[in-house]
Amino acid sequence: MIDPVIELDQLPTHAVLADVRYYLDGRSGRAAYQAGHLPGAIFVDMDTVLATHAGPGEGRHPLPAPEAFAARMGELGVGDDDTVIAYDDAGGVMAARLVWMLRAIGREAALLDGGLNAYGGKLETGITQREPQVFTARPWPSDRLADIDEAAGGKVVIDARQPERFRGETEPIDPRAGHIPGARSLPCRENVDETGRFLSPEALRERFVSAGVTDGAEVISYCGSGVTACHNLLALERAGFAPGRLYPGSWSQYSATDRPAATGD
Repeated sequence: MIDPVIELDQLPTHAVLADVRYYLDGRSGRAAYQAGHLPGAIFVDMDTVLATHAGPGEGRHPLPAPEAFAARMGELGVGDDDTVIAYDDAGGVMAARLVWMLRAIGREAALLDGGLNAYGGKLETGITQREPQVFTARPWPSDRLADIDEAAGGKVVIDARQPERFRGETEPIDPRAGHIPGARSLPCRENVDETGRFLSPEALRERFVSAGVTDGAEVISYCGSGVTACHNLLALERAGFAPGRLYPGSWSQYSATDRPAATGD
């Protein structure tokens, strides 16, 4: 398996570039892609490819059925033997969802370090279309996922949201403010520097250790809806820890229940 984060000059010869821009403020990731993307990159839509529509009890971005995910990836021109390099314009916090999903089922995938800003050449406009490929469905591995009971069960649980949301000072999207009791704040946007490039493995390791992560610990990552939590999971790998587990329902699912919520640090 390739490293979870890769430099532009390290791209495999036949890598498939995937633009996974997604915005919480109402902007269109697809429109941003069409206005300018890395040459040859396909657009992977968060809501229709990387998530499914479900009831409010499942959270905002439940994982799609393996068969549905495979069908959409094949339609986009990604095949069984392709290596996918994903990027966005936010330090990889959105694109990490695609990379984590692919790596979880044993596919070669990585984040482009620095994302869109790592490329200094002329951007391509419009839509890149690749020939459909065969992408075989594989089940989501149970050892890479956690449910709501496990997330509330006292393991090392890390919250990827911004500190003010963790503390419960603001909640712009989900039903209640706060965090899962016992969770530790580890904002994923602090995994990268001001240019959007990842911190060194050593610096990332310090971040995780300060949040209570130790070698051999069972780590569960969550965020608002199971998207940016994947960034912490990739950073965890980059720091040399064993793969953690994603709680896909995340705060959007948890806060819709009557389970206790914590506030403050």
